[in-house]
Amino acid sequence: MVARAPRKRMYRSMQGRMIDIEKLRATNEDVRAVGNMNVNARGDVLGIGGKIATHKTEVIKKYYEAPKGRVDDTPARARPVPIRKTPPAPQPKAVESKPAPQPRTTRQAKPKTAPAPKKGIDAALDGIE
Repeated sequence: MVARAPRKRMYRSMQGRMIDIEKLRATNEDVRAVGNMNVNARGDVLGIGGKIATHKTEVIKKYYEAPKGRVDDTPARARPVPIRKTPPAPQPKAVESKPAPQPRTTRQAKPKTAPAPKKGIDAALDGIE
């Protein structure tokens, strides 16, 4: 049985051009990736000047070597609850006496005057309903 060559993934762009995605990935894997993680498109950590500081394989190896924490067999309800020590309540501060506020003067209401007599069309329409 003869092994087949891997099939190339070709895509048609919106403008009708054919694009080879695998070739595009391979040519741009050393280009700095967009974002704030300081990595290239392959996943290598970049240092000063865009030089590779840590390869992706070392990053993955370090991730899987780190302990993830252990599983606790006892349920959370069965565990004893630690007693919390509350700090003492703060003492109230002495309040300084302030001078009494001065009374405000209020405006006096204007005396109501009789409404002005109606003139013109308002006087003519006053009796009609």
